[in-house]
Amino acid sequence: MNRLGLYLSPAPDRDGGFERALWADREGFDDLWFPDGDGMRDAMTFAATVAGRTERARLCTGITPVYTRVPAVIATSSLAVNRVAPGRFALGLGSSTHTMVENWYGVPFEKPLARVRETTELVRKLFAGEKSRYEGGTITSRGFRLKEPIDGDIPIFLAGMGPKMLELAGELADGVILNHFTPLDRVPWALECVDRGAKRSGRRVEDLEIAQRVAVWVTDDDETARQFFRTDFTFYGSTAVYRGVITRMGYPDAAEEIRKGFEVRDRARIMAAVPDEAVERMYVWGDRETCYRRIREFYAAGVNTVAVASQSTNAEDYDATCEAFRPAVFCPAA
Repeated sequence: MNRLGLYLSPAPDRDGGFERALWADREGFDDLWFPDGDGMRDAMTFAATVAGRTERARLCTGITPVYTRVPAVIATSSLAVNRVAPGRFALGLGSSTHTMVENWYGVPFEKPLARVRETTELVRKLFAGEKSRYEGGTITSRGFRLKEPIDGDIPIFLAGMGPKMLELAGELADGVILNHFTPLDRVPWALECVDRGAKRSGRRVEDLEIAQRVAVWVTDDDETARQFFRTDFTFYGSTAVYRGVITRMGYPDAAEEIRKGFEVRDRARIMAAVPDEAVERMYVWGDRETCYRRIREFYAAGVNTVAVASQSTNAEDYDATCEAFRPAVFCPAA
């Protein structure tokens, strides 16, 4: 069954916080997705705050960086949400980026693939009630155990864009989280990577839940939306990790030009480097029917769960986009 989620974004210029979460639960969204980073509310704390006031929606972190919490703290934070909303919490983990982890938080961004693997392995053991005895290359823990049992099951999702991380998700996780840097035409490739990893643990890609964050703006102002998303593209392109993805998507010249533009702080050069084609591939905007059609294409491509990330330059359009994807209005299978 296809799932529909709402990606919450509690920024000052939009109503994407606590009250929006309660609204989405009442409206029947299957999932609430909580971001972690960019100066927004901490995802785990936000999810715990929402847990006690909601009744049905699954609460998903998307994503919690593995560098900002050690596995024991990830486990205790997850336990806190699980006790308030048993069976409704999903843990999304990922490496994040050098810019966020090392520049913003001051934590060395080293061996991301190993760090994600080891964090996932240890957190699973802790969820199972085991006392820690783990010696990895990036993680160690001895003698720690949760004092309360996990009620039910907490699925673990791993975020991935490159082939190695997608394969790791297939091998270890219950689900994978894709974002808009895996556009529709690259979803089949991503699923092939996940399937390769899944085979290592005797599974196939069909055994995992595939979740995708999609940036959406329901609007009739084509040029404003295009420029907004072009700016968003450059935000991600400021980091080496995402420039690598941009290169793999077929835009090596754009990635290099963006890098050079940031070196000399030339905003016009950075913006000019972004191809229109890339923006159109990665972001969804237009009238309701256009946005509906493009979102349904993700389901048809093999995505099980779409997390709609409402975008806009104003609160009115943000609200309108959320409203447009109410389950009573939008049907994934239509």
